Amino acid sequence: MNRRAASRGFTLVELLVALFAMALLAVMSWRGLDGMTRAQAQTQARSDEMLTLQVGLAQWSADLDALVQLPQTSALDWNGRVLRMTRRGTSAPSDGLLVAAWTRREVDGAGMWLRWQSPQITSRGDLEQAWQQADVWSQSPGVEQRAREVAIVPLQDWQIFFFRSDAWTNPLSSAATLPGAATPLPTGPNVAVIPDGVRLVLSLPEGQAIGGRLTRDWVRPTLAGGKS
Repeated sequence: MNRRAASRGFTLVELLVALFAMALLAVMSWRGLDGMTRAQAQTQARSDEMLTLQVGLAQWSADLDALVQLPQTSALDWNGRVLRMTRRGTSAPSDGLLVAAWTRREVDGAGMWLRWQSPQITSRGDLEQAWQQADVWSQSPGVEQRAREVAIVPLQDWQIFFFRSDAWTNPLSSAATLPGAATPLPTGPNVAVIPDGVRLVLSLPEGQAIGGRLTRDWVRPTLAGGKS
């Protein structure tokens, strides 16, 4: 009698309880794995955002380091919406010059920090045309101009300051402002020269890898011993 009772199998209730327990453990394990996957994806996204911002800032500094001051030509100009630069080519010096431009523009309903670069320039006519195209690109770019732009990071707002006469000033309200600033390439004795420093202030949206206010200062290499 006792031997038969000891050798009997699980009852239906015991089997159901065991199945319920295993199902509960499976659900808990799945939630844990799903949480780990989401955390890993979020960490990777934050890492990518950080790397993109670092590359963008490095390119910003590289553009400023490569500024070229030509006779009767502005190497650097800020008109309130786009910062245009005349800089050396990206490869060998024989590649000539190019115009690089930075702006903030709405892209798909969100503000983005953007960079544009002209083709290589070998004549003053090309330079004047590229200078004009950079200004048009900052407002209403065409298909060809969009193909030459790179989106850096989402951006709420930004500000530019020039360091002149031992003070940071707004280029639009300082001596850096030129009469007839809308002229693509101003000429004459009042042409602005490369400032001693450029301050970039970015207002980055919350929810990104870095949010809030970010300030980066660049110093003209001849003043900083070749370093910015």
